[in-house]
Amino acid sequence: MRILLSTYGSRGDVEPLVGLAIQLKALGAEAVVSAPPDQEFVDLLARAGVPLAPAFTPVREWIESAKARPADGIPQYAARMIGAQYEAIGAAAEGCDAIVATGLMPSAAAAQCVAEKRGLPYRHVTFCPLFLPSEHHRPFPYPGYPHPPETTDPRDLWTLNIAAMNGLFGTAVNGQRAAVGLPATDNVRDHVFTDRPLLASDPVLWPWAPTDLTDAVQTGAWILPDRRPLPADLEAFIEAGAPPVYVGFGSIALPSTREAARVAIEAARAHGRRVVLARGWVEAAPLDDGADVFLTGDVNQQALFPRMAAVVHHGGAGTTTTATRAGAPQVIVPQIVDQPFWAARVAGLGVGVAHDGATPTLESLSAALATALKPGMRDRAAAVAPTIRADGATTAAGLLLDAL
Repeated sequence: MRILLSTYGSRGDVEPLVGLAIQLKALGAEAVVSAPPDQEFVDLLARAGVPLAPAFTPVREWIESAKARPADGIPQYAARMIGAQYEAIGAAAEGCDAIVATGLMPSAAAAQCVAEKRGLPYRHVTFCPLFLPSEHHRPFPYPGYPHPPETTDPRDLWTLNIAAMNGLFGTAVNGQRAAVGLPATDNVRDHVFTDRPLLASDPVLWPWAPTDLTDAVQTGAWILPDRRPLPADLEAFIEAGAPPVYVGFGSIALPSTREAARVAIEAARAHGRRVVLARGWVEAAPLDDGADVFLTGDVNQQALFPRMAAVVHHGGAGTTTTATRAGAPQVIVPQIVDQPFWAARVAGLGVGVAHDGATPTLESLSAALATALKPGMRDRAAAVAPTIRADGATTAAGLLLDAL
C-alpha cells in the first residue's frame, strides 16, 4: 500500500503530513509526501526518513511572487498553481493507491483532480475547524467577498461561502478539470473538501460539534515527534538564570510580526525576563548586543517550550498545540486567518492570553505577559497539558488504512 500525502503551504501544513507518514509506515504502508521543496522542508523530511516528491516551486518563492498580486488577482494565481500542481502531484502519484491532500485550495483541488482522473481514493484534511462548514461558527471572509452586514446566521453565511469559493477558484478548478477530461463542478468547495473530511486538530483545544453541514472526522492533531537535543549553547543560556520567555512568529513574515518581535523583547525585559528569540521567516533579530537575548533558528519546540516561562507566538495551529501540550502559558499575537480563533480558544481554556490586534504596543504586550506569568495561569496550563492528545496521526493512519 502506497499513499501520497500532498500539500502546498508553510511548515504548519507540511509537518503534520510527515507525522502521518511516520505512522502509516509503522502500520506497514508506504507514504510519500508531496510538499514545497524549500530547504527547511527537504531537511525535515530527510530527518524523518520520509521521501519527498517536490511540489511545483518553493513556497517562499511563491509568496514573494504573490506579494504584488492585486486583490482581484487570486483567480489568476489559482489557475497558475492548479495546473503546475496537477503535473507535480500527478508525477508523485505514480504507483500510489490513495491520495490525502491539504494546503492551499488550488493545490488541494489539483490533488483531487489527479485522484479522480486515476480512480484513486481521495481524502481531504484540514487542521482547523474554522474552514469546515458548521452552524457553530462563521466562515472566514475571503478577499473581495465580505460578509453582508445584514446576514448573521452562520448557515446562510456558509451558503454564501460556496459562491465566494466558486468566484475565487471555480474558473481555475473547472478549467483544469476540462483540460483532463473531467466534468465541471458547480460547488468547488464541497467537491474538494468532500462530505467527510479529516479534521486533524485537538478536541480539547477546539472540539468539533456535530453538524449536518459537514461529517468531519476529528482525529486529534498530527504530531511529528521531535527527539533532537537542544543546542549546547541554548542549553547553557536556559540554565544560566530563571526560565526565559520564548518569542517567535514562525512562517508569518509580515511587518507586523517584525514589530511584534521587537516589542516582545522589550516587554520581557520590563518583567525582568530573558528571551529566546526565534528568527523565523521574518528574520527577527535582537534589539542590541544584550546577553539576555538568545537568537535561534529551527529548534525542537517540544523540548524547548516546557522550559519557558511563557511562549509569545502568532497562534498557528501547530505552535498553539505544541505550546499547550508543553504546559507553557501563552501570549498569542494573532496575525491572519485562523490565528485569532486559536487565540480565543487558548484564552477560553485559561492557558494563555489573546492579544487584541496584530501589532502590540509595549504597554499592551507587557500587560498580556504579566497575566501569562502569573502562577495561576501556569498552574492551569500544566493541568490542561496532559489532556492534549498525542495520538492523532496514529488514529488517522488506522482510519485511512481500514478504509482502503
